[in-house]
Amino acid sequence: MAHCIVKEAEKILDKPFKVLDKGFIRLVDYLGSDERIVQAARVSYGKGTDSVSKDEALIDYLMRQQHTSPFEQVVLTFHLKMPIFVARQWVRHRMGRMNELSGRFSVMQEEFYVPAKEDIDPQKKDRLERALEPVEPAEAAKIQSDLKKGQKKAYESYKDLIEKGLAREIARINLPLSLYTEFYWQMDLNNLFRFLKLRLDPHAQLEMRKYAEIILEIVRKVCPVATASFENIMLKQVAFNGEEIDALRRVLAGEANPLTGPKLDRFLTKVKTGHQM
Repeated sequence: MAHCIVKEAEKILDKPFKVLDKGFIRLVDYLGSDERIVQAARVSYGKGTDSVSKDEALIDYLMRQQHTSPFEQVVLTFHLKMPIFVARQWVRHRMGRMNELSGRFSVMQEEFYVPAKEDIDPQKKDRLERALEPVEPAEAAKIQSDLKKGQKKAYESYKDLIEKGLAREIARINLPLSLYTEFYWQMDLNNLFRFLKLRLDPHAQLEMRKYAEIILEIVRKVCPVATASFENIMLKQVAFNGEEIDALRRVLAGEANPLTGPKLDRFLTKVKTGHQM
């Protein structure tokens, strides 16, 4: 099994996977696989794992019980290119190790993110995020044009300041958040799964989710068994609070649901959609 896993992972090393209009994700290197997780767990548990006869069952057990240290034995390193506003969300995951392109020492390239027409959405009236209901095509095209004009003007000003001899670290300060940046990013599998749990959530920003979806597929090549376990146990998991657990018991017993108002709405949404509210 390990030989096949390594062979699949080797096929995608250094292969860029396109994301958004100009971004990419590239797996630079990795350490370990499903086999490494199992080996680390068996050293830790000793004879305690004798009842778990298969690697898949052991990995499922570790995931369910939140025994995270064996997953930390697997480490992945990525080369990523993304808009700065996405990168600023990315660095909130502090367990990752990161080295980013420097605008102090390099001239930034004229590469900006312009969302596709179908990704240009209005603001939700009752929520903090976008509505995910695209505006009319003609309006979307106008918005794209306005974004490009602003980006071009900002970059022309940036280049002009550099040509006049201004320090690069000063010239860059008016560049917009849509500018693309690049960085190397390394994270162990346990924290990578936690990253994916948050960033694959329907409430995460669309652009971030698109990167997370590609990361998930890359991780699947390196650790297919652990990734399948993560998807089943962590990613699709919905947590219920004490009141909701009591409501579930009552409903299953044929009693009336004691929840009302917003609490009932949240409970029913969890049950119907499988999404955390």
